[in-house]
Amino acid sequence: MLTPEQIIETTADHVKEWFTGEGSGHDWWHIYRVWNNAKHIAKHEQADMFIVELAALLHDIADHKFHNGDDTVGPRVAREWLQGLHVSDEITDRICVIIKEISFKGAGTSSVMSSLEGAIVQDADRLDAIGAIGIARTFAYGGHKNREMYDPAIKPVLHDSFEAYKANTAPTINHFYEKLLLLKDRMHTETARRIAARRHQYMEEFLSQFYAEWEGLR
Repeated sequence: MLTPEQIIETTADHVKEWFTGEGSGHDWWHIYRVWNNAKHIAKHEQADMFIVELAALLHDIADHKFHNGDDTVGPRVAREWLQGLHVSDEITDRICVIIKEISFKGAGTSSVMSSLEGAIVQDADRLDAIGAIGIARTFAYGGHKNREMYDPAIKPVLHDSFEAYKANTAPTINHFYEKLLLLKDRMHTETARRIAARRHQYMEEFLSQFYAEWEGLR
């Protein structure tokens, strides 16, 4: 039987091999940063670090965005992987619930995490969606999906269902208003809230500069 440390190391190696070179902003380095963010946040919480680390490593293992909106694929693939490593059913179930719950589901919907470990991993994932790296990832994903960068005639929509959010094909700038600028106030932990405040301010400054340049003012 593998030790917990060996299970984490084996999983990290597997995920790194799977996602290295991915070009949409959901690559190995995104997962690596979420893993590090989650460990940092978990140090300040009374959380099960083994579950936090495995859930962080596996949170994007089969993201619905790349499986025709099917949000059941990720938990299923994660379960198969964990069972192959002989992780207990109890821990596997808890990790799969985190993976199922973690996605942002639209401005008008709730995304309540049912465990402390899930809240930590969701905070860690959301931190990587904002700030300088969040901006870079947003445009990487927009380019990956062949979306316009900005169209002043297309206004942001605060989606009231997960299905509407998944079906959205709006220009990349709209994503800031439909998701990214909302995340600061949806963090669960005090550690994440402190980090998010700085990153949120950076995005606001970026958007101000973006619009000024769009009009040729700077």
